[in-house]
Amino acid sequence: MIKVKINQSPDGRISSFSMKGHADFAEHGSDIVCAGASAVSFGAINAVFALTNAEPIIDQSSDGGFLSCSIPNDLPEEEDKQVQLLLKGMVVSLQTIERDYGKYIKLTFN
Repeated sequence: MIKVKINQSPDGRISSFSMKGHADFAEHGSDIVCAGASAVSFGAINAVFALTNAEPIIDQSSDGGFLSCSIPNDLPEEEDKQVQLLLKGMVVSLQTIERDYGKYIKLTFN
């Protein structure tokens, strides 16, 4: 199972997220849950780098079973709004995957 942990403040600001595990929906190379979750999360991170001046701190394992992303707390307000919109879009997409494949991916919010 892929476990996604979203860390957000009471006002909804996402400060970081992490993903760990493997979906095991299908064999390696054919797992649509893993591919979808990976595409959504890496797409969001790539969008943050491409569309903002923010430099998130990224950590990932070489086997693809772990990804974490932390957003700096000292971003200018407008830039932080852009980053938050991109991350919230990622969360919506991951929740859609969870809705359809909840046996293989689980989101939690802290």
